[in-house]
Amino acid sequence: MAQEAYLQRRGQIEDYFDRTALKAWEQLTSTAPVGRIRATVRAGRDRMRAQLLDWLPQDLHGARILDAGCGTGALALEAARRGAQVVAIDLSPALVDVARRRMAELRDEAADRIDWRSGDMLDAALGPFDHVVAMDSLIHYDEADMVRALACWAPRTRHSMLITFAPRNPMLAAMRAMGRLFPRGNRAPWIEPVAEKSLRRQIDAGVPQWAAGRTQRVASGFYTSQALELQRP
Repeated sequence: MAQEAYLQRRGQIEDYFDRTALKAWEQLTSTAPVGRIRATVRAGRDRMRAQLLDWLPQDLHGARILDAGCGTGALALEAARRGAQVVAIDLSPALVDVARRRMAELRDEAADRIDWRSGDMLDAALGPFDHVVAMDSLIHYDEADMVRALACWAPRTRHSMLITFAPRNPMLAAMRAMGRLFPRGNRAPWIEPVAEKSLRRQIDAGVPQWAAGRTQRVASGFYTSQALELQRP
C-alpha cells in the first residue's frame, strides 16, 4: 500500500511539472524578470542551492554525485564545475530537456560531465554515488516516504546525503490551506510539512547506519525549506 501511495504521488508530481507548471518553472529558474512573490522564491532557492553546495567538498574530482530531482540543472552544473561526474535525474522529461538546452547554450565544458536522465530518482540501476543531493525533491512526500527514499539511497552512497524538507510551522500550514482554494487543475502537488525532531527519529530507526548532522533553514518570502545533512557515523 505504501508503494502504491508513493507511485501515485510520483505520478502527480511528474504531471504537474511536465505539463501544468513547465513554463512557470522554466521562467522561475532563469534570469528573466518575475513578480515579487516569485522573486522571493527564486532568491530562497538560490540560497538553498548555495547551502547544499557549501556542504559538499570544494574539490569533487573523482566523485560521482546524484542530483535527485535536478529540475533545470543549476546544482548539477555547479557540482560538475568542481570536477564531479553527475547523474542529474528528474521525473519531468520536459524539465530535463530545458536543462539540456541551457547547457548547450552555455557551452560550458563542465556540462560534459553531467549525465541527464528522466525517471525515478530511486532507481537502483543508477548505481553507486559518493554524495546524493535532493534539493526540494522530497518535500511533496510524507515523512515515511522520505525515510524510505533515504533507506534506498543509503547502501549505494559512500559519504553524504543532503536533503531538504518543509519545516512544519503555522505559516506553511496557512499557505497550504490557501493553495487548496485554487482550481484543482492549477494546484501544485501540496508540500508535506515535517517536524525536524520526528524526522530525525525516523531516520535513526529507518536508516541506522547514517546520522543526521548539520541543518540550516532558508526562509525567503514564500519560500521556506530546511536543509539536512546525513553522514555515515
